[in-house]
Amino acid sequence: MSVRVRFAPSPTGYVHIGGLRTALYNYLFAKKNGGTYLLRVEDTDQTRYVEGAVEGMIEVMEWAGVPHSEGPVLRDGKIVELGDCGPYIQSQRTEIYREHVEQLLASGHAYYCFCSKERLDNLREAQKEEGKTPRYDGHCRDISYEEAKKRVAAGEPHVVRLKMPENRDIVFTDMIRGTVTVNTAEIDDQVLIKTDGFPTYHLAVIVDDHYMGITHVVRGEEWLISTPKHVYTYEAFGWDAPTFVHLPVILNKDKKKLSKRQGDVAVEDFKKKGYLAEALINYVALVGWSPEDNQEIFSMDELIEKFSFERVSKSGGVFDLDKLNWVNNHYIKEAALDRIVEGCKPYMIEAGLMTAEELEVKSDWFAQIVDLMRERFNRLMDVTDHMALFMEEDVTLENDEAREMVEMEHVPEMLTVFASKIEAMDEVTPDALKDALKEVQKETGNKGKNLFMPTRVAITGQLHGPDLNKMMSILGKETVLKRLATYTAK
Repeated sequence: MSVRVRFAPSPTGYVHIGGLRTALYNYLFAKKNGGTYLLRVEDTDQTRYVEGAVEGMIEVMEWAGVPHSEGPVLRDGKIVELGDCGPYIQSQRTEIYREHVEQLLASGHAYYCFCSKERLDNLREAQKEEGKTPRYDGHCRDISYEEAKKRVAAGEPHVVRLKMPENRDIVFTDMIRGTVTVNTAEIDDQVLIKTDGFPTYHLAVIVDDHYMGITHVVRGEEWLISTPKHVYTYEAFGWDAPTFVHLPVILNKDKKKLSKRQGDVAVEDFKKKGYLAEALINYVALVGWSPEDNQEIFSMDELIEKFSFERVSKSGGVFDLDKLNWVNNHYIKEAALDRIVEGCKPYMIEAGLMTAEELEVKSDWFAQIVDLMRERFNRLMDVTDHMALFMEEDVTLENDEAREMVEMEHVPEMLTVFASKIEAMDEVTPDALKDALKEVQKETGNKGKNLFMPTRVAITGQLHGPDLNKMMSILGKETVLKRLATYTAK
């Protein structure tokens, strides 16, 4: 049977970084096995639905480079569907769920429950006080199907619950966790249809995965506790259950579940700050999975080739922002310059450093700066942190050590000689500046640290940085001479 997997998020506002990893692992597994990866929108909880979230989700996954071959896509700003197993949006499948819950009711695998919210709240509180795990007590299990139908017809509020067998072991195999056994004494009679007529996840996911031919259910470990109910629901319908794969949770550095309280968790947040899609994908793949060797930088094709669920950890993977920054810095340095330049421009405009028109006029100048400084960018937005060197009139010395460098006795005469060399230049190029510094070394006897460090501090205010000759070339003759004048012999 051909592998078919799905990413099935709820449209609740944004794509969590954990959702991106789930989608990626589904995609990698499908591609490696010549299978199909589809997108399904699980929007049965209408109270949590966020307008525009579906469109945003599709756009983010396209940006990340994790495309699906079935499911909703955007065409000219409108949602259309690809594939033969639709609708792929659950709220458009409600009639299918109603038909199937009727099957479970008729076969005795489900029952109507008329318990009020007040009764359920009181039951839950009483169980907590007794030190018990809150769960439904089966109060409506023995109401006959005929009587229940009459009460439903009379308009009495109700839900439909799954009727779990008593004292039976439910056994299933998870590709990461192995054999899992849970006794039904520990399992609640799950609600399948809510009072609003919409199905819960626990019904819709079974019906959808069956009819969409899903062979492997790859999802977060928070659903592991519900899987025995799902396995039994498949059995109740007379269907074969798919293979289950429950992924470890993503943790922050404190080993707690990654949440917005500790910082960015939405893919959109990382995109806005200038993380490259391939860098984010590369890093997220490694949060919970490791290759057999120590390779850390992967193309998508390499990820597809090397990925396997056997190498996914049972324990949570730590999301390390410093490591992500290292990976992103690698991709920024390796990417085509034009792409990085274009990616940096919006941050310049947003910071008010340059207008779009100025960036157009000074495009070559700006590209030279980006090319020189991008080795220091962890994110594209970092470009604004480095522009003062090139745009501000005065140079600020970064610390006392820098001040000591330009206050050494030999510095004024040495920089005066260097300034005279620059004055004589027709064009300030990196090669010309390199030659000039060699001449300064011969004429003054200053070399190594005594030559280059004071020169760098005079020009930039900093002890370390990128190629000094290239930087001076970008700054231009007039600016370099003005900065040197602060420290030359009077």
